[in-house]
Amino acid sequence: MHLTDTRVAHQDNGWRIDFVGDDGEAVTVHVADGAYVDEGVAVERARAIMVQLTPFGTRGGARSLNAYDAASNGNFDDDQPLFDTRH
Repeated sequence: MHLTDTRVAHQDNGWRIDFVGDDGEAVTVHVADGAYVDEGVAVERARAIMVQLTPFGTRGGARSLNAYDAASNGNFDDDQPLFDTRH
C-alpha cells in the first residue's frame, strides 16, 4: 500500500486517523485520550502504533530473530528460495 492521504477526525473518545493508500485501501487507528493531545500528536501516536504492529503476522507476532531478518523484505514463502540457489 502506497500512502496517499491521512485523514484525521476528533471524536468524543479520542482521535480517528485513517491512513489511505493509492488503491483505496485504508488502515484506521484510534488514539485514546483525545482531550489531552492535539491533532499533530495524535497522528504521531498513530504512526508509532503502526510501527509496533509491523511484526504482526510474522513469526507469530514475535520480533525478528536477528539483524538479517529485521532488514529482510519478509519474503519467506515456501515456494521461493531465500537466495539465488541453483541445483
